Parts: sequence; structure tokens; C-alpha cells
Amino acid sequence: MMAWDRLFYPRGVAVIGSASEGKLGYELIRQIREGGYGLSSDLGRLFVVNPKGQGALGAPGYGAVARIGEPVDLAVIASPPATVPGVLKDCGEAGVAAAAIITAGFSEVGNDEAEQEVVDAAERSGVRFVGPNCAGIVNTAHLLYPSLETRPPAGTAAVVTQSGAVGGLVLAWAKQYGLGISKFVSYGNAADLNEIDLLEYLADDPETEVIALYIESVSDGRRFMEAMQACTERKPVVVIKAGRTEAGQRATLSHTGSMAGADRVYDAALKQCGALRVQSVEEVFDFCKAFVSVPSSLGRRVAIVTNSGGPGVMAADRGEEVGLEISQPGPGVQERLSDFLPGHCALENPIDLTVQATGDWYRRALLAVLDEYDAAVAINVSTPYLDSLELAEGVREAAALAASGSEKAVVASFLPEEIVTESVAYLEEQGVPNFATGERAVAALSLVTQYEPLDRQWIGSDGLAPASAPIFDADGPVLEPQAMAWLEENGIPVPAFRFAKTGDEAVDSCRELGYPVVMKIVSPQILHKSDVGGVILDVGSDEEARRSFGQLERIGTGKDFRGVVIYPLVKDAQEVLLGLSRDPQFGPVVAFGLGGIYTEIWEDVALRVAPIGRDDAEEMVRDIRSYPLLEGVRGERRRDLDALTDVLIRFSRLPFQYPYLRELDLNPVFVFKEGDGVVVGDVRVITERGLRQGYPERG
Repeated sequence: MMAWDRLFYPRGVAVIGSASEGKLGYELIRQIREGGYGLSSDLGRLFVVNPKGQGALGAPGYGAVARIGEPVDLAVIASPPATVPGVLKDCGEAGVAAAAIITAGFSEVGNDEAEQEVVDAAERSGVRFVGPNCAGIVNTAHLLYPSLETRPPAGTAAVVTQSGAVGGLVLAWAKQYGLGISKFVSYGNAADLNEIDLLEYLADDPETEVIALYIESVSDGRRFMEAMQACTERKPVVVIKAGRTEAGQRATLSHTGSMAGADRVYDAALKQCGALRVQSVEEVFDFCKAFVSVPSSLGRRVAIVTNSGGPGVMAADRGEEVGLEISQPGPGVQERLSDFLPGHCALENPIDLTVQATGDWYRRALLAVLDEYDAAVAINVSTPYLDSLELAEGVREAAALAASGSEKAVVASFLPEEIVTESVAYLEEQGVPNFATGERAVAALSLVTQYEPLDRQWIGSDGLAPASAPIFDADGPVLEPQAMAWLEENGIPVPAFRFAKTGDEAVDSCRELGYPVVMKIVSPQILHKSDVGGVILDVGSDEEARRSFGQLERIGTGKDFRGVVIYPLVKDAQEVLLGLSRDPQFGPVVAFGLGGIYTEIWEDVALRVAPIGRDDAEEMVRDIRSYPLLEGVRGERRRDLDALTDVLIRFSRLPFQYPYLRELDLNPVFVFKEGDGVVVGDVRVITERGLRQGYPERG
């Protein structure tokens, strides 16, 4: 049997730890027993292992796994931290292939050495494991519940979480609100099996339709992207990435013992791989609930049918905020509604049936709007004297009729919970998902409409071999003339330029290029030239050229002044920026945004993990808020976005062709009118360490 089969479909399970009441071992035994595993030999047998050989709840006890004498595929370890390496050795001798290590007290509290001993013991023994410091696993199809969390109902949603508590909350809600779970894994410190391994497994798991993932960090950013992509090609993955803020990153560091990573890079990586990122556990739960209940090809036109105006309006507002179309119904639908609704009911969207609503009104109103809309949200804000069950029956009838032979859906929001408990239970039993509020209902529908199986590949860096061309010979910043020549050799368009070390050379260079020109200081100690007055625009004569050189020479006094670089003056161009940096978890990252001196103020930048293909490059350009400036406003011609996209693609490959490239900023890049191309206006290059071959300056 493969390790995954032994983890999720074991022939025998050994709980290792104290079997005394109140101990973790006892609670795990109770969970497994009450879940049904071990009660029939068809599924497998349950054993208990501890120094006393003490059994519990009908499960026999042994002093060591090797003494059991029957097949054991999964060990659930809840013994003290110091004993875990020895337990794994015992498991290996007994042929156990998989383990869930519940025991805490390792890297999450700074005890890295002890955790490494566990890893080494597992490797020597041939045991693959989740944990340590985890809350266990669940496989509902095998009645397997070796976990400290709530036992959920069976279904098709998988939950993978670095935090056992977050997973426990989802499982508790799943039981309370009827979301069926296929598999649950709390992988804790991820010392062996981690989020990447689990994504690779669940991508092919026939019992799983949708995956909910909570992460605080990933072990290998690029392999994570490959695994995520393999999943989203076949099924949706909804992700909470904790540590969005500085405070959150500090908290995740102390919680997991690993860095949280740059949040914006995670955002880009998840987007590139087709994952749906959300901000709360409620959104994760709601999406899973909606996805398994409504057609995956659901459209974006949504109608809201309510018995209370305020909640309907709030749901409509939220629907538009998340990208749904909450438009007014057409005359035909309004006529059908007016046939049976009294005049005081509102026939726009939301359709307000008022407090006098009946189950029949809900049924007929929902069916009427579904002639025009893709989905409908039935909101019932109940009071104790109303028969909400009768209203639920009307909603259920409409949902059943809508689902027969169509790609349309009805979801509900019956509240408050203490009044409508019976109605909500009825709706859930009948397959109509109920959400805590109308706002959460429309947000969940919006997430369903956003998911599409990933139809493009993240290209990765395969085939991008390091270049054999000459490269820079110094650490730190590279002089601008060198950098411009290097860009040109790599297919990045640069303007004609000259490098001048003296005033006479500057005048000659300006004449060669033709006035007017731009003159910039060249010094390895001055990176941001504009900040020190190191850029002089619109130099228009020999006299101005000589005076400008002298001015820049004075600015460079005491700062290793090398000379000036001179370009023709660029006019009528939109300024953008291109940037490359290295993320510790994902490697090279490319940035695109509004350029010029206001870049830091507006922060209008899109990120992607490099390298990128055409789809991602075009998407990056569209993602910035300033995109309308590139498309052309008030009759202006469109900018040359095809040329810009080509440059973005070539630019994103540079860190793989030049592995010692640490940072690269092109700001500004001038984007001309459509058909006229782009050209780099300024460049800043920082290399990781000295390289062997120098690159000559060009005069």
C-alpha cells in the first residue's frame, strides 16, 4: 500500500500514548471508536500502545507496536515529546508506514533540535507523517476520525490547515450547518508531509470536489505553485493566507516557527495558480458550502427575494461590491410578480414581499425571477409569531424546480438562528444551503462565479539556462551606461545614449544625439538621481550642456563621480515601471506599475512570480488602477501595450539567465502611442556578488 493509502485507509490504527481518561490518547481512542472505525473488521482494527499495555473502550493494549502481531498502517502518536523518536523506530520495525504526530513541544516553541530528531528517526524507519503539533486527520469515507476536533458529516469538501484550531472551527460549523467533509488534515509544523504533498494528493482524490486551505507559510514557494496549479485545473482551492500585516506575521512566526512571507507575493502566486484567496474562515466555509450545492458554471446575475427591506438592501449592496449583477427585473418578470403580489410589495431588485410573505409567494417570486436571473437569494428575517417552516417549504419547492434541467440555483438566508432552527434544518436536509446573512450568501455566490478551471500553465523556469554572455564584475549597484548596454543586448529597448567623463565629451555627445537632451549623473553612490538634483532635462545648447555637466560634477563631489549619461529628450510618453526582486520563498518576482517620481506615493503596482507568459503579462497591465491611462482617455490614442507586454515577458526571464541578479528597476519606462513601441528611461541594477567577467562601458 502507498503511504497515502495507509494514512487515509489504514488496515489497522495504533493510538500511542496514555489511555487513561482525560489524556489525549484516551480522547483520540474515543473519537475513533465513536466515529465507527474498528467496530467492524471490514474497515480495520484499533489498538492502543503505551508502556503499561493499557487498552481502552474495547481496544486492546500493547507495550509496543511491534508486539501487536496484526497489520498496522497508521500510528497516532500522543506520547511525550522525548519518546517520539523511539516510537517511530518501533513503528518502522512493525511495518507502520504513516503517522499523525499529535504531540507538541517542538519547533513551535523553538525546540528545533528535538524536531530534527523526529524527522531523522522517521526517515530511518520509513515512516511518513503529518505534524508534529497537529490536530490529526479525518477520512469520513473510511469512518476514520483520529483527531481532536469535531467529527463532521461525510461529503466532498477537503480541509487542509496549518492551524488545528482553524480546522476545528470549520469542522464544528460543518457539523452544525451540514457541510459534508471528505478529508481533514491538520499538518501542524509540517516537518514531513506538508501543504504541497496534500495538494498533490487531493488533486487526484475522487472523493474531494473542493479544497479549503489555511496556510501561514509554505515550505517551497515554486513547488507549492506547481501543486496548486495541478489542483485548480480540476477543482477549486479556496485559501486563507494568514500573516497579511506586520502584526500577523509576528504572530505566525511565533505560532509555526516559520516566516510568513511577503503577503503581496503570496497574493500574486495564488492568483497565477487559479486559487481563490479569501480573508476569513467564514468565507472559506461559505464558499465550500455554495460550491457543493450550486452549479459550478453559475452566472453572475442574481436576484434577491426578501421579506424585509433593510437586509435585502444590504445584500444587494454587498452583491454589487463583490462583482455580481443585481439589476432590475425586466417588464415581463415584474408583470408576473404583480399578478399575485399586493401593491405594497417592491418589485425591483431586491423584491420585497414584506412581513406578509407566504410560502407560496416565495415559491412563485423565486421562479419568476429565475426566468431572467442565474441565481436567487431567499432572505427571511423571522419573528417568533411567523411560521418560517412554511416559508422554507416554498423556497425548497422553488429550488427543486429551478435545479431540474437548468444551471440555476436558489440559496437561502433564514435568520435569526434561534427562531428559525427548524426551518434551517429542513432547508439543509432538502439540499438548499442556508447562510448566516444575505451578505454572506451573495459573497459565496460571487466566489463560485469567480472559479474557472485553470486553462493556462504557470510556465516556471524550465529551459531558462544561465546566459554565457558577459556580465557585471562588481557587487552592489551597476553604473547606468553598463546597465543600459546590458539591457540592449538582452532585447530590452533602450534609447540612443552616450557616456561622457568630461565637459568637452559631454558637448560632443549632445551634438551627436541632437538637442534637446537629458543629462544624468553617473556615480555608484547615487542611486536615486532625482532626489539630489542629478537629472537635468531639456538641455538645448552647447552652453547649457557644458553648464549642466559642471552642475552635476559639483553634485558628485566626494561621491565617486564617474561622469554623465546623455539621452535624447523623450516627449509624449506614458511612464511606467518594471521591477525585479527576489522573494525568500518564491524566488524572482516581477513588478509592473505606474512609473516616474510618484511610484511610492500611489503604490499602483501589480506583482507576479517570474517568469511570466503572455496571459500573465497582459493581466498585470490590466490589474493596475492606472490602466485607463494606457488604454487612452479623452480621445487619446492607445499606448503600445503589445510592445509593453513583450518587454515584460523578456524582462521576467532575466533573473534566470543571470542568476546573480538581485534587484532590477526600470523606472521610468516610456510607453509611446500604439505602434511606436517602448523605451527604458532609467535603470538600476544590483547584483548578488562579484562576477568573473567585466562588462566594458560604452562611450
